[in-house]
Amino acid sequence: MTDEPENTNRPEGEGGFSSPACAAHEASPAYAGYASLPQRPFAATGKNVSLLGLGTVKFGRNTGVKYPGGDGFALPTDAQVEELLDTALACGINLLDTAPAYGVAEERLGKLLGKRRERFFLVTKTGEEFDGEKSEYVFTAEHTRMSVERSLKRLDTDFLDCVLVHSNREDVKVITQTPALETLARLKEEGLIGSFGVSTYTVEGGRLTVDMSDAVMVAYNAGYVDEKPVIDYAREKGKAVLVKKGLASGHAAGTAAQNIRLVTSTPGVTSLVFGSLNPKNILANAAAIGQN
Repeated sequence: MTDEPENTNRPEGEGGFSSPACAAHEASPAYAGYASLPQRPFAATGKNVSLLGLGTVKFGRNTGVKYPGGDGFALPTDAQVEELLDTALACGINLLDTAPAYGVAEERLGKLLGKRRERFFLVTKTGEEFDGEKSEYVFTAEHTRMSVERSLKRLDTDFLDCVLVHSNREDVKVITQTPALETLARLKEEGLIGSFGVSTYTVEGGRLTVDMSDAVMVAYNAGYVDEKPVIDYAREKGKAVLVKKGLASGHAAGTAAQNIRLVTSTPGVTSLVFGSLNPKNILANAAAIGQN
């Protein structure tokens, strides 16, 4: 990556963010009501998260993706990433989802978040490594610890709110036959992470995750409801549920607003994670919540 001018949009005042971009957003009539985007408790962390979370794969990776238009789109500039972060905050979105497999997304967030970090519930992952062409999955105790410590450094933070095992499709095997979850539990005991779980693919894997951790990430949208039983089970057990592919990676049946309303109105869902490089899409998605 080429170097860009150092970010000067830094917060002022305790616990608040007052960069010019965000201040302008929050003062604009167009943003009226967004800051009250509903929040739900995130498992046993004692923290609440917004019903929508911002995914960051497009901040750092433009190959091997499944979005409309395919590979090769231009990664956003630092200024554009900052605008997206500020738009999210102004809309009341306080959950960020990232991963080592998202190219340079973690490094870019570490460079650009600044004291915005204080306002975001930060979720990252471990287990999947992407080399620019293909993914490799490693779930050893050594790799899991190394990955979390590397994410802390990349993200320029001393604490991660949640770390998910970035499972392959053999999620039951990963959960039951590797030390990944056990290692994350130890890291939680050490105070480096606030919660942990698995991004799963199967109902069996999802239910095991609910039994063995704090949070589960499942796929769920109007055209795919196979993992809905995991959401129901997590609700019964009081665990957090993050939804991936809520908009089917841009290929959802129906409109984005319809899928957002379906997912976020489902009992048991904690937050729907979506990705976008367009501030207008972030605004539109947040507005859809108000139509529930």
